[in-house]
Amino acid sequence: MYLYAIMKIDSPNATLVVADFYHSWLTGLVLSLITHKGNEIAAKFIFKLFRYQHHKNFLPGLEKLNLTDLPDAVAAAQYHYFSNQLGGVKVEYLKVSDKKAWIRYPPPRWIWAGTAICAIPGIVNEQMMRGWHAHNGVSLENPRLGFVCTKTTVGGQPGLEGYYLEYDKILTEDERLRFSSDESCPYIDPQTLPVLDQASWPEIRRSKAYRNYAMEYIRNALPIFIELLGEKEALRLGELCALQIGMQCYDNVVRGAGLGGDDEEKFMQLLEFFFSGSGDQWSRNKTSICVQTPTRISKNLDMSYTLKRLLNAPLEGLLAAHNRFLKLKFYSDNTFSVVKR
Repeated sequence: MYLYAIMKIDSPNATLVVADFYHSWLTGLVLSLITHKGNEIAAKFIFKLFRYQHHKNFLPGLEKLNLTDLPDAVAAAQYHYFSNQLGGVKVEYLKVSDKKAWIRYPPPRWIWAGTAICAIPGIVNEQMMRGWHAHNGVSLENPRLGFVCTKTTVGGQPGLEGYYLEYDKILTEDERLRFSSDESCPYIDPQTLPVLDQASWPEIRRSKAYRNYAMEYIRNALPIFIELLGEKEALRLGELCALQIGMQCYDNVVRGAGLGGDDEEKFMQLLEFFFSGSGDQWSRNKTSICVQTPTRISKNLDMSYTLKRLLNAPLEGLLAAHNRFLKLKFYSDNTFSVVKR
C-alpha cells in the first residue's frame, strides 16, 4: 500500500537540475559514439537526430512563435533564436534584410558542453547544420533559401555563426549549406535583441521549456542510437554511457535537492526530487516508488527491452554514486525499490 497520494510538484530548481542531467546525457551519447564507433557513425547519428527534430518541430514552432508572416530567411533565423533561447542556449540574431538574417551561438556551445567541445570533429558538428539548418528552405517550400556557415566553435572560432540567405536561384541539395570562413557576423548589440514576454514566460514555464528541450533530444536520440548500432551493441554502449552520466551528475542532483547522507531513504528522496523535476507523477511507500506511466521521457516511444534498460541505467548510475552497496530492484516497468546488494 502506498502511504502517499500521487504527487506532482512544480519546482523550477528541480526542473533545471533535470534539464542539465538530460543535456549531459545527450553530449555523452555523442562522445560515446565518437570514442567507441568513430566519427562517421557519430556524424550519421547527429544528422538523423537533427533532421528528425527539424521535421517534428520546425513548422509547428513557427506557428507557436507567431513567425509565419515573416520573410522566410528572417523567420528561419528568428525560429532558431527563440527556440534555442527557450532551451537555455546562448544565441543572437540580426536581420540584414528580408532575404538575409544572421544567427549566432556564442560560446559556450550548448550541445558540446564543457570540455566536450575539444573532442568534437568538424564532420560531426557539420551534420547538425545539414540535418536542420540546411533543410529549413525545403520545409518552407522555398528552394532558394540556404544557410551559410561562417564560423564554428569546434574550429576554434568565437562561436557558431552563419546567415540564412534567399538566393536568386534554386539551390541543389549540396548548396543548401555553404561555408564561408572569410565572412564574420557584424557586432550585435545585446540591447537590440528580441526578448520573450516575461508575463507569458514566467520562470517556471521557462525552466520547463529548457527541461523539455533537453528531454526531447534524448527521447528522440535513443531510438536512433539503437537503429544505428543494433539492439545488442546499443545496449552495451548505451548502458555504459547512461551509467557514467548518472554517476558523474550525481553531485549536481544532490546539491540541487539539498540532500545529504547515503542510506536508502535519502536516495528515495533523491528520486522524488528527480521525478518532480522531470514533470512526472509518482507515489511511494517506505521502501518503493511507483512512477505513473508513460513517464515523460518515455512518452510516445515504442518501449523495447533495450530502450527500457537504457532509460533505467541513469538512475542506476545515480545510485552507484550514492551508495555502491545498494541497488535498484524493479518490480515492474514503473515500480522499484532500493535494496542492499
